[in-house]
Amino acid sequence: MLRKAVIPAAGLGTRFLPATKAQPKEMLPIIDTPVIQYVVQEAIDSGITDILIISGKGKRAIEDHFDRNWELECILSEKEDDSWYKMLRQIGEMADIHYIRQKETKGLGDAILHAKQHVGNEPFAVLLGDTIVDSTIPVTRQLIDIYDQYQQSVVSVEEVPQEKVSRYGIVGGKDLSDRLKKIDIMIEKPELQEAPSNLAFAGRYILTPEIFKALEQITPGKHNELQLTDAMQILLQRESIYELRAVGKRHDIGNKMDYLKTIVEFGLNRPEFAEEFRSFLKGILK
Repeated sequence: MLRKAVIPAAGLGTRFLPATKAQPKEMLPIIDTPVIQYVVQEAIDSGITDILIISGKGKRAIEDHFDRNWELECILSEKEDDSWYKMLRQIGEMADIHYIRQKETKGLGDAILHAKQHVGNEPFAVLLGDTIVDSTIPVTRQLIDIYDQYQQSVVSVEEVPQEKVSRYGIVGGKDLSDRLKKIDIMIEKPELQEAPSNLAFAGRYILTPEIFKALEQITPGKHNELQLTDAMQILLQRESIYELRAVGKRHDIGNKMDYLKTIVEFGLNRPEFAEEFRSFLKGILK
């Protein structure tokens, strides 16, 4: 049974400056809930009980968020409405969460390599800390189901517009079903004419422990970073990797425009806000 997840959350968040000068981008709220809480909740809802967050300098707020706040809990417990108290207790007891620091921001591959000792010889999930996926069945759970069937690495992919292909890691493969392929090629940020498809990595992975050997073999690439895609290309020579077009909508919180869109969509989906917020937006558009 797959029981461990790794959440890389050590990036500097430079695209959100100055907001991220003193707080992690993963703690930016979607209305009232930090981005990373949605990510942790997805892991938990997928049946994962052991979570390792790869953090870095200036990320202490993440640890504090998932810790208990006894003083605040005490104040809230004395109020007649204890819903806030129960919510804070739930956050502090969400899962068995561990932390390790990536002392230098040397890429996603390096961040995952930091998890080697914690993961050991087990398959594990990777959930990017700045990506939320809205789905009925958690995307990580969908990937685990494929892993259980094939006992090999599985990645989540999504279709991207042709003009954005060069921004992503792109994969191609042989159809096994409407949504599942066996990967035969992957290229990091290819030019459109070189791309094998328009299916891009979508921020969720199930990886076998063999990935660590591959990560130790690769050399730094652009910006002196270790790229996970480079390691997966080595892994592909040793074992099969599958790609799943998971059912769900991905929200990339790594840029301001998508962050704004996410807040609007989540606001419209919240029953206590939906009607008034929709009316407000219609008024602005007029």
